[in-house]
Amino acid sequence: MASLEQKIRLLTGATSFTTHSDDELGVASIALSDGPIGIRGIAEPAPVAVQLPNPSAVAAAWDPGLAARLGTLLGTEARRLGIDVVLAPVVNLQRTPVGGRHFESFSEDPVLTTETMVAFVRAVQAEGVAVCVKHFVGNESETERTEYIAQIPEQALREAYLAPFEAAVKRAQVWSIMAAYNRVDAGGELAHATEHGFLLNGVLKGEWGFDGVVVSDWLATQTTAPAALGGLDLVMPGPGGPWEQHLVDAVRDGFVPEVVIDDKVERLRRLADRVAGEPVEPVELIDPADVSEDAVEQPVVTRAQAAAEPNPDGVRALLREAVARASVVLRNDGDLLPLDTAGITRIALIGPNAVDPFVQGGGSAFVTAEYLVSPEQGLREAFPDAELTMHRGASARRFARLIDPARVTTSAGEAGYELALTDADGAAVGDPVVVPAEEGWNRGIADGATEAFVTARIRLDGPGEHRVEVGLSGRHRAWFDGELVSESDAFADQNVILDSSANHPEGPSRTFLVDASSLAEGTERVVEIRVECQVVDAAAYGRFVRFELRHEVAEPGDDPDTQLDEAVAAAREADVAIVVIGTNEEVESEGWDRRSLALPGRQDELVTRVADANPNTVVVVNAGAPVILPWLDDVAAVLWWWLPGQEAGHGLADALTGVTEPSGRLPWTLPATEADVPVPNAIPVDGVVAYTEGVHIGYRGWQRLGRTPARAFGFGLGYGAWRLGEPIAAEEWTADDTLPVSIALVNESERDARGVVQFYLSGPLDPDGAWDRPARWLVAYASAEVRAGRIAAVSVRIPRRAFEVWDVSTGGWTLPGGEYTIRAALDARDAGQTVTVTL
Repeated sequence: MASLEQKIRLLTGATSFTTHSDDELGVASIALSDGPIGIRGIAEPAPVAVQLPNPSAVAAAWDPGLAARLGTLLGTEARRLGIDVVLAPVVNLQRTPVGGRHFESFSEDPVLTTETMVAFVRAVQAEGVAVCVKHFVGNESETERTEYIAQIPEQALREAYLAPFEAAVKRAQVWSIMAAYNRVDAGGELAHATEHGFLLNGVLKGEWGFDGVVVSDWLATQTTAPAALGGLDLVMPGPGGPWEQHLVDAVRDGFVPEVVIDDKVERLRRLADRVAGEPVEPVELIDPADVSEDAVEQPVVTRAQAAAEPNPDGVRALLREAVARASVVLRNDGDLLPLDTAGITRIALIGPNAVDPFVQGGGSAFVTAEYLVSPEQGLREAFPDAELTMHRGASARRFARLIDPARVTTSAGEAGYELALTDADGAAVGDPVVVPAEEGWNRGIADGATEAFVTARIRLDGPGEHRVEVGLSGRHRAWFDGELVSESDAFADQNVILDSSANHPEGPSRTFLVDASSLAEGTERVVEIRVECQVVDAAAYGRFVRFELRHEVAEPGDDPDTQLDEAVAAAREADVAIVVIGTNEEVESEGWDRRSLALPGRQDELVTRVADANPNTVVVVNAGAPVILPWLDDVAAVLWWWLPGQEAGHGLADALTGVTEPSGRLPWTLPATEADVPVPNAIPVDGVVAYTEGVHIGYRGWQRLGRTPARAFGFGLGYGAWRLGEPIAAEEWTADDTLPVSIALVNESERDARGVVQFYLSGPLDPDGAWDRPARWLVAYASAEVRAGRIAAVSVRIPRRAFEVWDVSTGGWTLPGGEYTIRAALDARDAGQTVTVTL
């Protein structure tokens, strides 16, 4: 008979990313890993892993089949790297374009999010790897994310924000779900998501019949009994936290029934069996009486134990295809695209993101890839006989780049910098060590150490303006050449991980002018750096000293104005100018929300000047979330490239040349100006994020306010030209409560192309105002490959739920009678073709 201590021990992580095991209870240890775009792994340094395009890019393909193929790849990768649970995907909706993890979510629309997610989750779990869908619920922004109250109207909560999670349970049969950091005001209960009994026990486990494990977001659990009673099953990371012995005491003191603990252990056992490929016993829920009739029971799962090494050529081909197909053609004046590989002899590749492509967002989405195909490499392979020149043109970064390790030595001349540690009394902890210059984290610091002393010599060889920076986390003092240049009393703990500031730490920055005439033969300019800083104790994230050296040099004649002029001159001489602009990891990251949608630096000026110099200018936007493009309708061609992952350059070249059609459609609305954005910020007011727009999220809000975006949700030109026939709707529901609709899709172009038909619904409003409805809302979509000049039949089944509303007065779904308009369209603003049905 297992003891209470044995059982409760299983409910907190053994390490940051693994759980405990217990042979007597039949529960194996489980390894969990971040994984939106690949497998981050559970060790430092992170293992080399396959790097996918960002989730918004996957959704932009509007193709569940492609999402499933990428899911299969991710599941195979997880097995190869010994991971049992992938902490992905994010199915929170893109409520505001400034959301810090916007790039990590699929879409602003619940239906596109749901269909992409279901295909992805099913494919991953078919490989015997659990998916942990996150973050349940109301985590649509990052500002004060551990404390704010998500105040979501009940109808909007049910119809929009809970919808992907409900589908994850009932359709994808997901094995685990992550509870969010924030608090939620729902069902008459205001509580942290990790202890929200109404949402976790009432809706998720009771109403929907979820039989998997509810995992806390890392360090999100703040209470003992409330979290245990509220429906949380596993506290992560560990060891430590509010459970362990505290929960043992709570059970023995009568605050938590032991049957609640038994249910959590059973859920963990079930998850461990599923990822081990063992048959799963029939599910017994805590309160079967609370389960709705349409709850879906989990199937028995069996699989082979280990996945084979993936075929490298097949993986690369899939990723390359995904990059190209996800890319969205926003403009193509005069059919400049696709580019003629035979007729182009001179290419000017321009832009900060051409030189340093932004292939993955910051935060937990980061993956260490084996290689990166740059835009230059991809285009040189696609245009082997063309002359290609590359020019940065403008800077888009706030910080300098990581330093060249060859520039860094200790005072004794050894390569690297010196690190010494002391305890609170100033006594030395161990001997000083020499650390490689590229190491910026210094993890695994001994428990007794509280202060760190770092010294380094930076060699500034060569004339020019040398910018030297040191990134630091926490309390510190820093000297450059004996001058105190930075001092801070700000204490750092796990919050620098939660807000991601440790990923891109600020710190002192100075510019040193090195004149060629002052560099006598055999001499060099050296900057002496000395830092006193705290050892950061980030709880379960470990103990570290953050010391990141950064450096860049602007050589004489290499000032920003000169760089712009050189780029424009190169564009003027080229057959085509390809300008790659966008954001970077300083802008889009977990941990903070953006304060502006403008492109950083002088990139708008760069685009305008290049386009004036060369009418054959293609602008490639390398960003995960919307940015304002004031020149969008003034340049010949614009392609949205997303955060493309390791096959970036190959996918871009394929899209630009038409080897693979860039058939993507926007999964969100692209604003023309920031002032028009319906939800312009994510800043809590008095600790509350009020979802006052209700069900009018994304394009629905644009419609309600009568505002015109730069490009609509669902927009994408591809390389086809489309005409829609008249839709035909069935007169009765099918046996599975869906309404079939079909339409003819005509490709009037001279190229084979992929078309996407989107079906939007408009329906009767409640005259009494008991519930609200958008002007139109997406209910289904389908895509088809259509030969040039040919016709394809496209069919969808619109589920009954798409016609229903959540009636707050009855606390249930209802189907309002009346006339409904089904609109087949090419985007959310397209008039399209309509058919009416009366219900």
